[in-house]
Formats: sequence, structure tokens, C-alpha cells
Amino acid sequence: MIYKIIPNTDLKVSELCLGSMTWGQQNTQDEAFEQLNFAINKGVNFIDTAEMYSIPGRKETQGNTETIIGNWLAKTGNRDKVIIGTKVAGPNRKFDHIRSPLDFSKASLNDAVTKSLKRLQTDYIDLYQLHWPERNTNYFGQRNYSHRENENWQDNIAEVLHNLEHFVKEGKIRHIGVSNESPFGVMRYVEEARKGKRKIASIQNPFSLLNRKDEIGMTEVLLRENIGYLAYSPLGFGQLTGKYLEDTPSNTRVTLFPNYNRYHKTNSFIATRKYNELAKQNGISLTHMALAFVRQQPFVTSTILGATSVEQLKENIASKDVLLSKEILKEINKIHEEIPNPAP
Repeated sequence: MIYKIIPNTDLKVSELCLGSMTWGQQNTQDEAFEQLNFAINKGVNFIDTAEMYSIPGRKETQGNTETIIGNWLAKTGNRDKVIIGTKVAGPNRKFDHIRSPLDFSKASLNDAVTKSLKRLQTDYIDLYQLHWPERNTNYFGQRNYSHRENENWQDNIAEVLHNLEHFVKEGKIRHIGVSNESPFGVMRYVEEARKGKRKIASIQNPFSLLNRKDEIGMTEVLLRENIGYLAYSPLGFGQLTGKYLEDTPSNTRVTLFPNYNRYHKTNSFIATRKYNELAKQNGISLTHMALAFVRQQPFVTSTILGATSVEQLKENIASKDVLLSKEILKEINKIHEEIPNPAP
């Protein structure tokens, strides 16, 4: 396993990160423990979670994932062996059961941090991320930005950083990051860092063969400003395993929760079939090609793997040994030029 330093931190993370959002709803605690034990034994030391998990977000299951991770830490005593990243929910009327209001005020952050620490059964969080912005912007499958003239949001980035700094000084969080952010948002945080505020260490955004939107404007920001990139949904909710190309399998995220169809539109299937043929021509699985592509990008710090079984996780982690040639990458880019970003 290769390890990388998240920029501006002392966090040395495995290039593959274990995602957890199915634990507590689609996966039981025992199944989650099995995944955790397997991943740690394979060299994974980075765990991603969030206060709103498990997915889909519901009042009855909110916080289950952090609780499971906390129970595993208590049982194994592995806190010093892993780096934990979690996230605080931003405004969304669907998740008012978490707290009201859902914002990044000091009071809300205090509520979120305190509850996450309790559920995780730890004294500190290594990487604390803002799950999505307070303002209106294009994330969660929105291709284009639509401006709202009557939006209530006023630029409060400096205040949010000030609020987060309080918890850093208390020792409750070590480093901060953002998620589902745009180039505008990241540069606003960078501007405040230049004025003396704490610099964000990373951004967690979707990135895969079906969604390379961040290459348009974000990656230049990351590389020039030295900010880490944590790629989530590298397999597009399982689409890039190829398992949906024939019959729709049962007991998968998309069949259990049909509204999670972001990666299952017509052009996504067309592109996936082309990528699948390319993988077959080169004697590798589509899963390995998709994960290796993400891992090999120069701006990617760690790739977040989501699996519902140890068998899936085993295949995903094995992708670390796959290195795509320049020729394969060239063919991938040809497909991308033909069908760019079918699942933003």
C-alpha cells in the first residue's frame, strides 16, 4: 500500500480509503467489522464517514455509521492505527432531524462535533469536513450552476473558519476540509488562508470515469494551491463494476434505493459499455481499470472505496497493484471526449 501526506497536515493516509456509508442500514455492524478488519490488514489506514450516515439519510438510522466505527475502535483498540475523517451536514430540509438549523455556526458545529466524538468513542477527529456548502451551488448531480437572485446566503467563509479554529484549538479536530465544493468555494477558503485563517487540507468530491467534471476547473486550483483531493464514488455506485450492464442485480444500492440513479442514465450505460470493452481488450476487469484510473491522477490523494461485502472490498483493494499504461489512458480519454461527464 502506498501512503500519501494530505497537504498542509501530518496525516499520512493510504491511497485507498475505506468508505462507510452503507454501515448501519445496508450493512450490519458485524459486516462492517469484517470490512474494517480486512481493510486494516491490507494496509488501509483511512476511514471516511459522516454524521448523516448511514445512507439513505433517515432519522431512524442517522449516526449509525459513526456508532459502528466507535464500537469497532472500542473493541479493537485501533484508534492510533487509523485516520478518521467525518463530516458535518450543511443546510438541507430533508435532514432537519439532525439539528435545526443546519448550518456552520459555532453552536451547530459544537453540537455536531460533540455528538460525532461520542459516537466514534474518541477524543479527536483527524479530518473534519463540511459535507456540502451552505450556499446554493451545483453539487450532487447538478451539471450547471444556476444562480438564485433571492438567495439568503452572504459570504461567511471567514466566520466558518473562525468557528472551526475554536475546535482545533480545543484539540477536538486536527485538520479541516470541505466536500462537494466548487472552484469558487475552494478559492474563497484559500483567500481567507492567505489572510491568516487556517487552510483547508482537502476537498472530497465525486470523481470517476463517468464524472471528471473537476478536471475542468478544480484540479488547477488543487495543484497550484496544494490542496488534497479525496475522490468518492470512483465506481459510480457500482455502475463501473459492469454489474448493471445485463440484468439489474438484487440487493444493490440502486435496486434498494431507486432514487440513487445518478450514474444510471442512458449515456452512463453507453460510456460504461465502451469502458468495459476497453478493459476486456487489455485483460483487466472494469472495476480495476476504473479504480486505477482515479488512483493514478496526479491530484488525487486518496480514493474512497465503498463496498457492501468483503469480496467486493477484496477486489477493490487489489486494484492498488494495477498500473494503467499510457496507451490505455489514451483510449480512456478518447471515450471521455466522445461521452464527457455523463454522470456529473
